[in-house]
Amino acid sequence: MRRIAAAIGAAVVIPLSGCSALQQAGTASPSPVPATPTGPAPTSTAAHPLEATFQQVIGDVLPSIVQINTRVGLGSGVVYDAAGHIVTNAHVVGRATTMTVTLATGGEPRPARLVRSFEAGDLAVIKVDDPEGLKPARFGDSAKLRVGQMVLAMGNPLGLSGSVTNGIVSALGRTVTEPQTAGSPGATIANAIQTSAAINPGNSGGALVDLSGQVIGIPTLAATDPELGGGAAPGIGFAIPSNTATDIAAQIVRDGKVTNTHRAALGIRGSTVVGADGRPIGAAVARVEPGGGAAKAGIEEGDVIVAVNGADTPTMAALAEVLTTLKPGAQAKVELLRQDGSRETVTVTLGELPGE
Repeated sequence: MRRIAAAIGAAVVIPLSGCSALQQAGTASPSPVPATPTGPAPTSTAAHPLEATFQQVIGDVLPSIVQINTRVGLGSGVVYDAAGHIVTNAHVVGRATTMTVTLATGGEPRPARLVRSFEAGDLAVIKVDDPEGLKPARFGDSAKLRVGQMVLAMGNPLGLSGSVTNGIVSALGRTVTEPQTAGSPGATIANAIQTSAAINPGNSGGALVDLSGQVIGIPTLAATDPELGGGAAPGIGFAIPSNTATDIAAQIVRDGKVTNTHRAALGIRGSTVVGADGRPIGAAVARVEPGGGAAKAGIEEGDVIVAVNGADTPTMAALAEVLTTLKPGAQAKVELLRQDGSRETVTVTLGELPGE
């Protein structure tokens, strides 16, 4: 597993806020995309081929991007189907069950409701009451992505509707964890796509698009650098792979909930515990789920999990990151610090993280 600290030094990953200061202040609002000019270009030379590709992709995909407004902020979403389902981030929706949706191409806001959130993966599906005119996006196969591919990020950063930035796929297979806050579930995202395309608050839940016009990711996280006073680290953003997003969305649309998370679980509830020096030393077990893998392996309340398969787990976030690299049914060696101060390693057959 490649941890984000290894990729960006002291930087930490934070969730993109679903709140835009510009929108709250009333200084920005959705505006229609200008019509494509039909007359000759103002210059005597033809558009650069790359520019023409960008223009084509933006024209094709932007009508599938929406702005989502809740009582506490805004974010972005991608039209999933013609029935009015829209996929977005769980942290964009937050605790709201109703919201409004505005197309990037303009028009009146449309009422929408939450279908289901899957907080562990920071994904959610909402549905608009009136799906007329919605254009479903084309989702690509994120497994075919390669580092160096050019991509566009589309969304509503800072409430500026229908904004587009460009960059490349910087890395693949990252495991990143959001800090848990009032507006974020603290999700751990496996196989995240790292991109240099600028991602800002309000981009959350939008689209990361390849040059064939396919959505290959859902922009979700940005990195901050403590040395910059917690400001954004330029050119480091993360997106949930489209294969993950469409799998979860399909389950929610079909079953009303997530029935198969494909994610491993120990079968415990816990929290980070710190040592006498104030540093985190492990994940303290607060509850053992009856019949789960941990219970069968003899893990007890009060034990502290300090490593899994040799990888240190000083925090609950670190434990979650390790588990995202494993599969349900696999066996894992879990190193414990017992309440009497002794250390013991037990073998746990991993269960499956339940849906929500």
